[in-house]
Amino acid sequence: MYNLLNFLPEQTVKSVCFTGHRQARADDEVRRRLRETLERLIQGGATDFYAGGAQGWDTVCTSMVLALRAKYPEIRLHLVLPCPIEEQARRWGDDARRLLTNVAERADEVEVLSPYYYDGCMKKRNLRLVEAADCCVCWYDSSRFASGTGQTVRLAESKGIKIINLLEV
Repeated sequence: MYNLLNFLPEQTVKSVCFTGHRQARADDEVRRRLRETLERLIQGGATDFYAGGAQGWDTVCTSMVLALRAKYPEIRLHLVLPCPIEEQARRWGDDARRLLTNVAERADEVEVLSPYYYDGCMKKRNLRLVEAADCCVCWYDSSRFASGTGQTVRLAESKGIKIINLLEV
């Protein structure tokens, strides 16, 4: 059974990054657990939330952070993009591209790491997310070790930051 107390960090968390698969389940139960997790982190002192602008889990998380700003105006959303939206979302559908553009317009900060897409820019983005964070809230299926999400989780583990995997609860 899901118990949020199992996921409280031992140290104060000021910044949180998100990573997860594009196919992340986003039903009401997952959204409830995400909301509870983020509220608990905010109440414990987290103010800065970092997302990479990918489809799937990033979208679920950025939408939740933006919704929570009504209740917690002190929180900030930082969007860390590997390249400009036009490049990152080139092969996306119109709705997904519009959603990312809307999130970027509502974010407190948008950091674009490269003026163009190149092999390795997603890895650079993942590293930047982990460098900025004290905690990682993820949707990670450990059988997908070679994924970008797997890479980001391993980076977070090597940094020694708290990892909250909402897929495993």
